Amino acid sequence: MEIVDAAASHIEGITAIYNDAVENTTAIWNDLRVDTANRGAWLTERTRAGYPVLVAVDANSSVLGYASFGDWRPWDGYRHTVEHSIYVRADQRGNGIGKQLLRALIGRARSAGKHVMVAGIEAGNFVSIGLHERLGFEHAGTLKEVGVKFGTWLDLTFVQLKLDRYP
Repeated sequence: MEIVDAAASHIEGITAIYNDAVENTTAIWNDLRVDTANRGAWLTERTRAGYPVLVAVDANSSVLGYASFGDWRPWDGYRHTVEHSIYVRADQRGNGIGKQLLRALIGRARSAGKHVMVAGIEAGNFVSIGLHERLGFEHAGTLKEVGVKFGTWLDLTFVQLKLDRYP
């Protein structure tokens, strides 16, 4: 497995992973599937904004997972904080791919001079919360019943990692 910057050739794999998460998990709080044009536009926008989109690929260049970060909030005062997301193909979960993608994202955020990395995680996703805690993220709070999916109210847990100690 290798982690590389996403390219147009990875869009189909990214789209499949995204749509699986929409249909089968509470990792993405959207109800509608997207097409490859949507994910291609997303990749173009992230790249234009200077933010990474990383993919974990196998020896055949099949996408095993992907991760990215971007602006946490759109106002200038938040410019040193980013929010990230990580998605791993269903048949590859539990193999350490998410951990490797998160480590690579942390490195990219530090290199970009960011101060804090944030994740919003469905509060019942103990696997993801545990992964973040093992890599140094701290619990920052939980918002109760701020989302809904599959007919159930969902709580959103925020975790954060300070990437540097100095302004």
